[in-house]
Amino acid sequence: MTRDETIYALSSGTVPSGVAVVRLSGPHARFVLETLCGSLPKARHASLRRLRDPSDGEVLDEALVLFFPSPASFTGEDVAELHLHGGRAVVASVLRALEGFDGLTPAGPGDFTRRAFEAGRLDLTEIEGLGDLIHADTEAQRRQALRQMGGELGRLYEEWRAVLVRSRAMIEAELDFADEEDVPGSVGDTIWADVIRIRDEMRAHLADNRRGERLRSGLHVILLGPPNAGKSSLLNALARRDVAIVTEEAGTTRDIIEVHLDLGGYPLTLIDTAGLREEGVGLVEREGIRRALARAGEADLILWLGAAGEAREPLPDGLETCPVWPIASKSDTSTMPVGAGEIGCSVRSPGGLDELLARLEGFAADTIGQMEAPVLTRARHRDGLMRCLEGLDRSLEGEQRPLELRAEDLRLASDGLARIVGKTDVEDLLDVIFRDFCIGK
Repeated sequence: MTRDETIYALSSGTVPSGVAVVRLSGPHARFVLETLCGSLPKARHASLRRLRDPSDGEVLDEALVLFFPSPASFTGEDVAELHLHGGRAVVASVLRALEGFDGLTPAGPGDFTRRAFEAGRLDLTEIEGLGDLIHADTEAQRRQALRQMGGELGRLYEEWRAVLVRSRAMIEAELDFADEEDVPGSVGDTIWADVIRIRDEMRAHLADNRRGERLRSGLHVILLGPPNAGKSSLLNALARRDVAIVTEEAGTTRDIIEVHLDLGGYPLTLIDTAGLREEGVGLVEREGIRRALARAGEADLILWLGAAGEAREPLPDGLETCPVWPIASKSDTSTMPVGAGEIGCSVRSPGGLDELLARLEGFAADTIGQMEAPVLTRARHRDGLMRCLEGLDRSLEGEQRPLELRAEDLRLASDGLARIVGKTDVEDLLDVIFRDFCIGK
């Protein structure tokens, strides 16, 4: 697809709906709108028009239409929007009419946003923020995505890159114009304090306990314990629907079952697993146990269940990498008090889950926290910053090395920042970034 083609798509989701928005972007958008409406509406003003099929003049719909001339549009191109009645037949007839125009092609996922990037309207971090905003499930995710889409993260990286570019320029001035009277020979020495400051700020930025990434993907809380410890019942109670099968038969749950929760605006994925035991285990259940232990090794929190009043099984080795909460399940059926350090819960008694829910919400708030400063939200940001930091460290630790080599280290570091925001060498990233966008965005 080239910039000479005009793309179009239904941008408002599935039909039927109250309103369906068809968007066009490209050099033919103006002509298409004039042809369908009879004349071009005033720029950026909604206008009620009858849309007619250019092949036979038949009225397709009475719709609100808008025109955004380039370059002041989302994509930087001429953009037209048709706000149609959202019936299937209406939308189908308009899309069929658009197919008849030369130079028009249906848009794929993320094509409009990709054109905005290519026109310099958005950098890659802003685009990723837009994608996160579309997929945000909780209030905290929405706030984080909105800040990133607003450019907070990109501006921080651009500020750092500008300092490094200036530092390289000062060094190159010393190397290339050492004989000039207005270029002092020690000009390169004046920039290293700025490089040290950038390095220290970057280290602090990276030392965030992956809070932004955890908020974006959700905290993973896994339910572990022996068979019939009440894991599936607890999952169903927290989800408020029957997600997992619950029976008296041991080993009912064989595979991983996930439920996504919103606790105080924080996303949390609750994971039910096969009961852990060694005897009487078949091939399928053994695989379920293996998967349970593998997921537990990646969890942010383990809820280690055991029936209240019964001897608690020891936690399997190697799972102490994250917090573990002992949960005394079925506390309403036991006459024994809940043990020290345990959290009692019952899925049948009123208020039986209140303490656990309050603690889970507090855990999410403490782990993710309130984030006012720009935060990392993706592994690719972290990888790029780590490479940048390596270049800064090499440039600062090599005081005895030739100045040309230290300047090259700064170039590699600044290029790492440029790659994060999409200023250089990112063609191989684009398909991955736009892959999860919906068609029409």
